[in-house]
Amino acid sequence: MWVLDQLARLLDRPLFPWKNVLVGFSLGQFVLEGLLSLRQYKVLQRTKPPKVLEAEVSQKVYDQSQSYGRAKAKFTFLSGLYGQIQNLAFIYGDVLPKIWGVSGLLLARYLPARFQGEIPQTLLFIFGFNLISTVLSLPVSYYNTFVLEEKFGFNKQTVKLWISDMLKGQMLGIVLGAPIISAVLKIVQKTGNSCFYYLWLFGVFVQVFAITIYPIVILPLFNKLSPLEPGAIKTGVENLAKKLNFPLQELHVIDGSKRSAHSNAYFYGLPWKKHIVIYDTLIEKSKPEEVVAVLSHELGHWSLSHTTKLFGIAQFHMFYIFALFSAFVNNSSLYQSFGFHHEHPIMIGFLLFSDALAPMDAVVKLLMNILSRKFEFEADAFAVNLGYSEELSQSLLKLQIQNLSTMDADWMYASYHYSHPILPERLKALGWEGGKVTDFKDQDDEKPVKASDREL
Repeated sequence: MWVLDQLARLLDRPLFPWKNVLVGFSLGQFVLEGLLSLRQYKVLQRTKPPKVLEAEVSQKVYDQSQSYGRAKAKFTFLSGLYGQIQNLAFIYGDVLPKIWGVSGLLLARYLPARFQGEIPQTLLFIFGFNLISTVLSLPVSYYNTFVLEEKFGFNKQTVKLWISDMLKGQMLGIVLGAPIISAVLKIVQKTGNSCFYYLWLFGVFVQVFAITIYPIVILPLFNKLSPLEPGAIKTGVENLAKKLNFPLQELHVIDGSKRSAHSNAYFYGLPWKKHIVIYDTLIEKSKPEEVVAVLSHELGHWSLSHTTKLFGIAQFHMFYIFALFSAFVNNSSLYQSFGFHHEHPIMIGFLLFSDALAPMDAVVKLLMNILSRKFEFEADAFAVNLGYSEELSQSLLKLQIQNLSTMDADWMYASYHYSHPILPERLKALGWEGGKVTDFKDQDDEKPVKASDREL
């Protein structure tokens, strides 16, 4: 507490140029990521695949993959520039105090006094702020889905489904977000500078609550889960789970194909009751033994306690964020720099505090990606020890070709952005020898399946 008090006094200096500092952080991060993207763009201009992929990847597929990667890189840069312009407009146009002021006026005009105060005003402010942000993001989202992804044959969504998902997301945010935000504000109001401990405990509760209601409330709003039918895949996965003492409760198939041809598999649930979900596209495009190999990798994360370790790191991260926030929550100079001269709304303080954390977040992102890639190699090795080396290699290669995923990467760009190793690195670690199978190139004329560079 003494350290936090001293930090609060150090940061709360009159006339401290918080606005310029936060703008500098934002622009600095944008420039850094732009330079990294430029390095990656040079890799995306190469004309030959990595040596380990030469025997499996045709020139046609490689050229398509490179073209898709360059298109995504251009889109990412332009959308980032668009977001940066928005951010500067919000800051120098004093948008935050204006939305906050309008929220207070609406409450005063249309609601009785008992429904006024910081919490109701914050909820209305967040609704208005989120509405403006959503409207501004629509062109970017539409272009990404119906132009870029459509051009490369990956999009499966209709405009109606796209709008429906967006509206459901907004409603879910209101229904679940309002009580959570209200509770956070009440905790800060009641506990003052000691709020970080209670906020952390509440955050842990919210995470457990979210894990519990996700399959019951959230997932059915967007996708349909069906029991996996009896067959080689179900038998293989159940035998694998039994061998590893994995607490498998149910095996599901999810209708991911109604939005995209993206393939994946994952598990969720409480420690004593887990559910495995397999995308229908993965089942359609893979052999049964390849699907089981993918699940052997995923269950490797569980068996090696990767999920537990990441959960523990997340708790520490959340704790120190709330602790640092307690040093900012009453920072008068911070509020005044952004037009809040007579009020210190807690949520405004948290938004500005989040911007101030930008440099630290960049470092945390880098370190977490390094750790994540280490875990991915370990999960691959786990699958190899179970005897799935060849099947996992084949599955990774097949997805790479079907999905036009980026086949190579600049090391600095990958270190900062990628939570998973690139395919050549994984194949080398798996002991894959090129040319062991010949059916990959026969897939050139298949419609590609979109998959994130961060899958599996």
